[in-house]
Amino acid sequence: MAKLRHSRFDCAPGCAVEAAVGLIDGKWKSIILYQLLKGTLRFGEIHRLIPNVTPRMLTNQLRELEADGLITRTVFAQVPPRVDYALSPLGRSMEPVLMALKAWGDAHIGLYGKPHEVAGA
Repeated sequence: MAKLRHSRFDCAPGCAVEAAVGLIDGKWKSIILYQLLKGTLRFGEIHRLIPNVTPRMLTNQLRELEADGLITRTVFAQVPPRVDYALSPLGRSMEPVLMALKAWGDAHIGLYGKPHEVAGA
C-alpha cells in the first residue's frame, strides 16, 4: 500500500517537521539517502554498504523513497537486468539535513552507542 502524501497532515504547529520526518521515517531510509549522496548505486552496492538490512526491507524502503520522489530508479533493458538508484533533485535537497544528522551523531555517539559494562557486575 502506498503511503498517503502530505495531505494527511493537519498543518498544526510542527506540521512541516512532521512532513519532513515522515519522508525519512523508518530505520533505513536516512541511511539509504546518505549512501546515495555519494552517487548512483545499484541494489547490491546499497546492500553491501548497509549489510544489516534484509533484501526485502531494502526493496520496501527503496520503493517508498521512490514513491515519495526522493530517489529515482532507472531500469536498463539488458541481460542481466540492471537497475540504478540515485537521488532525485528533491532527495539531493535533503543533503544539508542528512549531513547535520551525521554531524550530530558523530558528536554524540558516545551517549547512545553500545551499552557500557558496569564495573563489578
